[in-house]
Amino acid sequence: MTATIEYTGRLRCVLTHALSGVQILTDAPPDNHGKGEAFSPTDLCAASLAACMLTVMGIRVRERGISIDGARAEVTKVMAADPRRIARVEIRIFMPSHPYSAADKALFEHIAHTCPVALSLHPDIEQSVVFVWQDSDDT
Repeated sequence: MTATIEYTGRLRCVLTHALSGVQILTDAPPDNHGKGEAFSPTDLCAASLAACMLTVMGIRVRERGISIDGARAEVTKVMAADPRRIARVEIRIFMPSHPYSAADKALFEHIAHTCPVALSLHPDIEQSVVFVWQDSDDT
C-alpha cells in the first residue's frame, strides 16, 4: 500500500503516506466549488511532475559527484474544460550556480523529459519544461 485517503467533507481529503505517516491535505480549487486552501488533486499531479524531475536529476548526478542542491522549480497548471482535465503543465527549473558542462545540461534536460511521472502522464497533457541556468560566473 502506498497511501490512504480520507474524504473529510467540504471537498477536502487527507492523504496519509503509508510508510512515513506524513499527511497532505487537498481541497477543491475555487474555480471548481472549493476554497483553494490546500493543493487540489490536479495541483499535486502537476507539482509531482516537477518534484520527480528534480528527484531523478539528484539521483543520477549524485553518482557522478555533482550537486544540484538549491535547484528549484516553478509550476503552472493549465486546465481545460469539457471534460475538465489538465491540459498543460509549464515548469521552469532554476539550476544553481555551478560549472555544469554541456553534457551535464543535456543529461538534466533528458531526465526532465523521461522521469517516471513525465512518462506516466497522458500524452495529451502538454509538458513545457524550461531550464534557467545560473552560470557560476554570473554576478
